[in-house]
Amino acid sequence: MSVEVMTLIFFGALLFFLFLGTPLTFVLGGLSSIFLWWKWGDMAFYLIASKLWDSMSSFTLVAIPLFVFMAMMLERSGVAHDLYRMMHVWWGGVRGGLAIGTVAICAIFAAMCGISGAAVVTMGTIALPRMLERGYDSKMALGAINAGGGWGILIPPSILMVLYALQTEVSVGRLFAAGIGPGLLLFVLVSIYIAVRCWLQPSMGPALPKEERAGWDIKLKSLAAVILPLFIVFIVLGSIFGGFATPTEAAAIGVFGAMAAAAVNRQLNLKNISDSAKATLKLTTMIMWILFAAHAFSAAYTALGAQALISDVVELIPGGKYGGLAFMMAVLFFLGMVLDPVGIMLITLPVFLPIIAANGFDPIWFGILFVIMMEVGYMTPPFGFNLFYLKGVAPAGIGMGEIYASVIPYVLVTLLGLSLIIIFPQIALYLPELFFSR
Repeated sequence: MSVEVMTLIFFGALLFFLFLGTPLTFVLGGLSSIFLWWKWGDMAFYLIASKLWDSMSSFTLVAIPLFVFMAMMLERSGVAHDLYRMMHVWWGGVRGGLAIGTVAICAIFAAMCGISGAAVVTMGTIALPRMLERGYDSKMALGAINAGGGWGILIPPSILMVLYALQTEVSVGRLFAAGIGPGLLLFVLVSIYIAVRCWLQPSMGPALPKEERAGWDIKLKSLAAVILPLFIVFIVLGSIFGGFATPTEAAAIGVFGAMAAAAVNRQLNLKNISDSAKATLKLTTMIMWILFAAHAFSAAYTALGAQALISDVVELIPGGKYGGLAFMMAVLFFLGMVLDPVGIMLITLPVFLPIIAANGFDPIWFGILFVIMMEVGYMTPPFGFNLFYLKGVAPAGIGMGEIYASVIPYVLVTLLGLSLIIIFPQIALYLPELFFSR
């Protein structure tokens, strides 16, 4: 049977079972094992077991449960409430200021943990009702939280970046450093959009009345709220970029910082620790099983010879290497509407990475583009995770259609940021070269 027919059967079966709702782990692992056995016989199972053993012995994998536990503790620590009060005091008197302050908190939260849902749920609970009470347009407020919440996988530390590094064998530290510039760029672009929109249409985000604005004494006292977050960011990222710790060791330091923050806010109790540990176990188990299944998928993909076939197909796309890059971004955009980011990564990276290498693109730079597209996937209907997180905490009366409509301008702003990073790669590559080229 030709490689073209086998590839069509393989990927067709993969998509068929995914759209039936079969769990991704069973689809990836089960189909790959069947095709490997078809191709190589019983020896295929020894190959899969060998790959799984190599993954289990990876020290980098230990960072994943540590970063997840750190995020779960921070979500329960009360840090976000203090941050929001500070942003309310400083930005409330500006048109759109509460929305800008909210995305700023999302950026800070992203720099403290490595997942997207934590910031969305927290800001949806704290900031959304306040903005609606102040007369903010619901779509403006919903979209700001949705967009800012996605930065948890872009601004380091990021669990998705750890998984990308494991798949591509690039430096986790370099990838973390590469996420800072793009994360700040997206924050600036989103803030500019909110400010300009509310300046042109004041009803979208009215400023607080003068009599409700805080004086300088209250503003200065409120700055104490940033001490704990900056402490956590400094000890985690500073230890990595300063060369004092590996990302895994820095994750353990981050857990200490998260528990210290909870203790300061009197939230370090047995219930919060237990709940955080249980949530960590569930999420980490899911990630690990998907990762193991992905190794089987990668082996099957290579054994079928599909890598050379797909590379040849991409070369037929007009526009040269940038045409191929645009095609890959389009594939990620549409997959992001229906699949979760980890699944997309494990399905597409074996296909895309040889193409990236053949075209001479930097894998660190491509990793940032990949993560931004996964961030867009979190935001876009019908199955973007952030949409459902937000729906779960939104006040009564806000429907799913309203949440869907709110993301459109923010997706466009994010894609503008993506285009700027493609045109100016140093936005992503400057800091890795600065910190790791010594």
